[in-house]
Amino acid sequence: MCGIIGINSYKPVSVSIINSLKKLEYRGYDSAGIATLSSGLINEVKSEGRVDKLEKNSLVQGMEGTIGIGHVRWATHGLPNSVNAHPHSSQNVSVVHNGIIENSTLLKKLLVSKGHKFKSQTDTEVIVHLITEHLKTYDIVSSIQKTLKSLHGSFALGIIFKDQPDLIVGARRGSPLAVGYGPNENYLGSDSYALKSMTNKITYLDDGEFCIIKKDYVEFFNEEGIKINKKVLELSSDEEKYDKGDYKHFMAKEIEEQPITLKNGIKEYIDNSNNDVNIYNFPWKVNEISSISLIGCGTAYHSCLMAKYWFEQLTSLDVNVDIASEFRYRKNRFKKETLYIFVSQSGETADTYAALDLCKKNGMKTCAVVNVIESSIARDSEFVLPIHCGTEIGVASTKAFLNQILILYILCLKLGLLRKDIKKDVFTQKLKDLNNLPKLAEQTLLIDNKIQTVSNTFNKAKGSMFLGRGFSYPIALEGALKLKELSYIHAEGYPAGEMKHGPLALIEEGMPVVVLAPRDSYYKKTISNMQEVIARGAKVLLITNKSKDEVVSENIWETLEVESTNEDLLPFLLTIPLQKLAYYSALKKGFDIDKPRNLAKSVTVE
Repeated sequence: MCGIIGINSYKPVSVSIINSLKKLEYRGYDSAGIATLSSGLINEVKSEGRVDKLEKNSLVQGMEGTIGIGHVRWATHGLPNSVNAHPHSSQNVSVVHNGIIENSTLLKKLLVSKGHKFKSQTDTEVIVHLITEHLKTYDIVSSIQKTLKSLHGSFALGIIFKDQPDLIVGARRGSPLAVGYGPNENYLGSDSYALKSMTNKITYLDDGEFCIIKKDYVEFFNEEGIKINKKVLELSSDEEKYDKGDYKHFMAKEIEEQPITLKNGIKEYIDNSNNDVNIYNFPWKVNEISSISLIGCGTAYHSCLMAKYWFEQLTSLDVNVDIASEFRYRKNRFKKETLYIFVSQSGETADTYAALDLCKKNGMKTCAVVNVIESSIARDSEFVLPIHCGTEIGVASTKAFLNQILILYILCLKLGLLRKDIKKDVFTQKLKDLNNLPKLAEQTLLIDNKIQTVSNTFNKAKGSMFLGRGFSYPIALEGALKLKELSYIHAEGYPAGEMKHGPLALIEEGMPVVVLAPRDSYYKKTISNMQEVIARGAKVLLITNKSKDEVVSENIWETLEVESTNEDLLPFLLTIPLQKLAYYSALKKGFDIDKPRNLAKSVTVE
């Protein structure tokens, strides 16, 4: 979950490295650092906290060197302080690293026995000393090759050498890494987003590969140290400019953008002139698929769970949902008629990518639902469904979640029609309702003031619960996650009918409980479950949809009403007030909303 940048140029690189690190802060912001080569020495500057703090360091402001590496860290091994910050350097070598070295303890003992002294608590420092040790006997390529073979775990590496002032080495196993090409300079980066301001020509390293980056050319090697050729991909040359505008936080802007991003997704996939769904080049016949397996982490897992309800309702396909970190370690019984769908905003989520890799090795059908089409998960899947929500900066996902479930719903409709599980007139009506969704989302955003008021109660609580049934259950899970991520308030999502089987013991006087009870087929049952919670002293915030019928219940603390639509689409609208509730709770506490503590946007370690 760390970010790496490297630049080899004919001009000073420190300013460009700092600017690129700012773009990479979504990958981690516990600490930051930079190392350059000048006057035959490795110059290293590191600091705890954000890149802004590093940039203000006087040593950085006067930093020389036309070759350098930089890093933003999400802490794994060792506290998030300046000593454990990257780069890690010996007299001869400096390294930045994303990933985890699983055998670092054993390697450290071996290196200490040979006289090496360690300064940090990190696993990364063993890489520095391994390379330093091998350079006593071998050349650069052989030293790198032998070092990589010694490492167990995942890594993306950027390496510079005191005695080699004209090159940077990059290496990858598990964690993503890209090479960029510019005029009279070349680059190394965790992804294309960090490099796009400097170049639109990119090469991605595959697992086991490493590269030597010089100012005017790049050489690639496989894990055996043999030179290989790699394709250069040309990305869009228009750098996407995305700022907060008049909003205080990116998350606030991204919540408000959801009607637009929903509209963009619908426009990309819905053919209104022919009342059809445009999913082109689907590589399998529908009779080749009898089951679906949806795989994701965090918010993406909730998207998968939401899709399970739709697939069961609208198709005759068997559906399973898995958390990626569990899927990859279970004894899976792969079936050739199963379509495995991997959901990830960044397309770089380590556990999800590992699950994809496992499916590929077993010859399974694979489909990616991602926001970044240049990502590892997108590149390695047989079929890709982009969610078209644009850049999302806030660590707590909002618009990406809505567009993930949008595209999964659209896929569900298409497969249901092709399999004749739903009739054409039903399909057409659902498309019509879908076209109205952005407008309904826009209207639902107007309930802002009331949410600000109720958020005060959540701030004062030691915990809360989010309850829902059927389509509302995954949304309850997502609402609880958002409150945890942003406000650091303990929150749990439950199926409303499960409260009496244990969790009801947690209810006490004044505890805030969110009940999602839209007027759907579960409505009466959910209201009954809500009454059980009220009877134990909870303060219930009921979120339902507008209706002429009054809610048949007493002693409800507050009620929020979203717009009305068909049962399938109500989850989209129910999500919005939950996002705002988390946002305002965190805002009133003064927390860093776009960058919550201990989290990162792109989770590239398991």
